[in-house]
Amino acid sequence: MTYENILSKTENSINYITINRPNKLNALNKATIQELHEAFKAADSDKAVKVIIVTGSGEKAFVAGADISEFADFDVENGGKLAAKGQELLFDFVENLGTPVIAAVNGFALGGGLELAMACHFRVASDNARMGLPEVSLGVIPGYGGTQRLPQLVGKGRAMEMVMTAGMIDAQTAHGYGLVNHVTSQEEMIPLAEKIAGKIMRNSSVAIKGAIKAVNANYQDGINGFDVEISEFGNCFGTADFKEGTTAFLEKRQADFPGE
Repeated sequence: MTYENILSKTENSINYITINRPNKLNALNKATIQELHEAFKAADSDKAVKVIIVTGSGEKAFVAGADISEFADFDVENGGKLAAKGQELLFDFVENLGTPVIAAVNGFALGGGLELAMACHFRVASDNARMGLPEVSLGVIPGYGGTQRLPQLVGKGRAMEMVMTAGMIDAQTAHGYGLVNHVTSQEEMIPLAEKIAGKIMRNSSVAIKGAIKAVNANYQDGINGFDVEISEFGNCFGTADFKEGTTAFLEKRQADFPGE
């Protein structure tokens, strides 16, 4: 499929999704959010894809925020619909994807950009990355899950400070906060993400999907995460991956998971 605002390619079982609006610092507009939804959905449904890496084009920005020109004249109703639709199409969608998603954060990840990175399953960052939620400086609050995911990752106090000051933190501070898993040079960022993806791909994709569902359940209102874990654990016993994994272990060989 051809996209106008993003690039998508698959190599060696890794799908690379690149937000490609460098003249706008890869800002998210409605069209880009829609295309990202379609690309993530296509990658998740492709059995050949084991890991997704999402990044921004160029060296300046992962995503420098939302395209403010699209909503500057919105009223209360339209503002609410904007947040609801965006969360449904992209941010919640990515968080609950069964295929592992790694955000490779290069440069600025602000507003919707940081919210996209936080929706991914984990994050690696280049040493020039800068992250923040500046929405209150525009008279709004983060609307794509930022007020929920940031406290989960860095704690309530740090999240409150970041949101209320509208300030940015550098990559090393983000690493210290637990907001990103790894920091490396810009040149080594994608290779590092690929190295981690390689480790992931040696394991059962079916079990990983169940693990993602179980971990996410802990953060969902009205859901008992332990019950979900028990259910997903039990489901594993009916998979070909479980049979192969246990057989390979007993035979002292590397497992060759069928992904079923």
